Amino acid sequence: MTHTFPVLSGLRIGHAGDPALKSGATVLLPDVPAVAGVHVGGGAPGTRETDLLRPEATVERVDAIVLSGGSAFGLAAADGAMSWLAGQGRGFAVGPVRVPIVPAAILFDLANGGDKTAVAGGGPSRYRAFGTAACEAAATTTTLGTVGAGTGAFTADLKGGFGAASAALACGATVQAFVAANPLGRATLGSTPHFRAAPFEIDGEFGGLGLPSPMPADAGAAVTKLGARAGGNTTIAVIATDLALAPAQATRIAAAAHDGLALSIYPVHTPMDGDTVFVLSTGRVPLRDPARDLTELSAGAAAALARAVARAVYEAAPAPGDPAPTWRERYGLTA
Repeated sequence: MTHTFPVLSGLRIGHAGDPALKSGATVLLPDVPAVAGVHVGGGAPGTRETDLLRPEATVERVDAIVLSGGSAFGLAAADGAMSWLAGQGRGFAVGPVRVPIVPAAILFDLANGGDKTAVAGGGPSRYRAFGTAACEAAATTTTLGTVGAGTGAFTADLKGGFGAASAALACGATVQAFVAANPLGRATLGSTPHFRAAPFEIDGEFGGLGLPSPMPADAGAAVTKLGARAGGNTTIAVIATDLALAPAQATRIAAAAHDGLALSIYPVHTPMDGDTVFVLSTGRVPLRDPARDLTELSAGAAAALARAVARAVYEAAPAPGDPAPTWRERYGLTA
């Protein structure tokens, strides 16, 4: 069953991909340039324009954020988004020229059973086209599972995908997490169908199974994929909020949000993962009590990201040639 997820007001999201290639890209487009931050927590990242998001850097707002499969080839998806945005007159003004600011992060999906001949013969142009198509498809709702940057994603033993989750905060703001989950480790507790993120689940959004009792003996086993090869993994995410943040505050929230990966994946942040979390602030809700509001947002971002990871795995759809089953295939369970 395909679920539709409503995106935060002031933001649109688009996906593009190729099921035969088992890869794709996702673009998050704020209606107007948005404050952004980033934190890279994995040891094998593939990123673009992350240095520009340092709080001391000149440019404080971005025009889009791109998440893509394709390893280093996938960074070209940001070129497609950048060209599309330029055609819309978007970008940082430099004299008579506008330069769209498009940070990006990629995951490795080149060994997932898809037909990669098109990548070998022109990967950058393929992903550039995905970036453009994702911008053109951007909408105020999104589907979950085997779409966009999550098209070819896998965990250690199950198919991964694209996930999202949302929460309302007491300060009046909203926080949402969008993730392409392709980690080295597992999103479940051992070999059971129970998700590590179970304590944070809302309304049975990923099966409602809760935590297992007793805890399985292999819950702490460091099961990994691809022989724990460097660059073969990665979970990339965007935390979006309407709480008004300064660049330094967005950067701090990005770091705190990584706790959501630790709450939903094991092992995580390894030398073989490139885990990267961006933050986007549309700024529609004023920050009234920084200490209280930012603490609440830190917790909310981590919880939403943990839920989004579980939903990415839960919503994955099977496809020919998959190297691992979906959660529903393995456990014979349905939505």
